[in-house]
Amino acid sequence: MTTPSPVLPEPVPLTSLGGVSIAALGMRETVNLMTEAVRRHPRPGTPLYFTSANGEVMSRHARDIEFARLMDMADVISADGQPMVTMSRFVGDRALPERVATTDLYHEVARKALAEGVTFYLYGATENENRAAVATTQRLYPGLRIVGHHHGYLVGDALAAKVAEIDALAPDILWIALGVPREQAFVRDHGPLLRNVALIKTSGGLFNFLSGSRSRAPAWVQRIGFEWLWRLLQEPRRLFWRYFLTNPHSLYLMLTRSGDRWRTRRDKARDSRASDGQVDHGQTIVRTATDDGDRVVTWVKGA
Repeated sequence: MTTPSPVLPEPVPLTSLGGVSIAALGMRETVNLMTEAVRRHPRPGTPLYFTSANGEVMSRHARDIEFARLMDMADVISADGQPMVTMSRFVGDRALPERVATTDLYHEVARKALAEGVTFYLYGATENENRAAVATTQRLYPGLRIVGHHHGYLVGDALAAKVAEIDALAPDILWIALGVPREQAFVRDHGPLLRNVALIKTSGGLFNFLSGSRSRAPAWVQRIGFEWLWRLLQEPRRLFWRYFLTNPHSLYLMLTRSGDRWRTRRDKARDSRASDGQVDHGQTIVRTATDDGDRVVTWVKGA
């Protein structure tokens, strides 16, 4: 299964994993896709929307239909969880080549952005964390153009003004770190207003790690798929129940909602809802079929 080519610079191989369509791309392919999308800006007037999924996101996607809609709007969903990579070897349509963690992706994109003149805007986290994330980026990649940055605690008129300011600054890539599901809702609500932004990448806790307010697990812990445990040991009060509930649920979903059979059932259900006139709030559902028969769902912001 692949995505159609009219929007993205090139077709993207997908695997249906736990009910979520995950891009079967490695780190290098994802970086190249992002920078090529910026260069071509294939959807003028509307930014491309890249996001990521891990076990928690997969569980929420299955339990919360509104959040599922936010995720399904994305042009690309990367695998930001090593257990997903491991499970994809046994279920799904194809094996994922590797984990594409946003905290690693950012640095790879920054290196290429520096060479190609791609610009960034960093929006999200607290004021101190945001400022420190920018400082870290400038220290590691001197010459990289960060056209602006701001913390993620704006609402109402202040937020509307900031969105207009970001659009006027026209960054190639807008990195938004508001946490799930706020950052996905940001794309839905404000993406259509960011006509001069080429690509939005949701970033979760990226700025926390860049600022040093949180530390990543050692590389060997990441490789064996236990970074979640490292984070749990750092923040047990905040993360215990989240992982206790979502880790087993995401494993169950990967065992029961992966591959062609699940996708067929899902698409039949979507077609049934569409024929009954059940469309998303403020959005229009447009369906097309690719040459190989895959059903493609495009979410178009309503007027």
